[in-house]
Amino acid sequence: MKSNLIKWLPLAILVAIFALFYLLGFNRYFNFSYLQDSHATLKLWVDQNLLIALVGFGFAYIIVTATSLPIAAFLTILGGFLFGPYISLILVDISATVGASILFLAVKTSFGEVLKQKATPWVKKLETGFKKNAFFYLLFLRLIPVFPFWVVTLVPGLLRISLRNFFFATLIGIIPGTFVYALLGNGLGALLKQGEKPDLSIIFDLEILLPICGLAILSLLPIVYKRFKKNEKP
Repeated sequence: MKSNLIKWLPLAILVAIFALFYLLGFNRYFNFSYLQDSHATLKLWVDQNLLIALVGFGFAYIIVTATSLPIAAFLTILGGFLFGPYISLILVDISATVGASILFLAVKTSFGEVLKQKATPWVKKLETGFKKNAFFYLLFLRLIPVFPFWVVTLVPGLLRISLRNFFFATLIGIIPGTFVYALLGNGLGALLKQGEKPDLSIIFDLEILLPICGLAILSLLPIVYKRFKKNEKP
């Protein structure tokens, strides 16, 4: 009984944080309308307390991705505004990967044994196929911005993919999308002064989406090559 409680505790804590975020009303602070009135003061404070701001932002981003709170895009843009696109890219990339890995491990620990016992032959076949090319499949899913971040975190956890493959596929795969939003944040100050808000759908513009999709397709080439060589054998 005690071991079962320990197994579910990490996931329960993440769910509790998610619920408290809304119950305590913190969600009202994470929008561009609220930021419009406070962005100048916030920017000044960050410039005066850069190290504290970097650590605090990184920790907050880890919590956001670990709990799948739907404010990651906002935070990435905010990071670009506060720290510039390059520092923000590095900070968000590492923090998001760490946060996602926490959720991945929580799901894997909580549901792994249950699914292992109850998995149908189809699920086992899917799991086996996914494990053989886990890194490249995950990299593809991370690069394509149409798949929700939390979905691409939960599914590998349910299929019990290795943490190493998950971590590095996430670390590399989210770079293009993160950089787009960080660049958008770099010009946020001018937009807010004009009373405007950034367009979060910019990542779906063809000029941006097509190159990212091209990278995603390239990430599958090792899988295609492996299958080609396998079929080529007599």
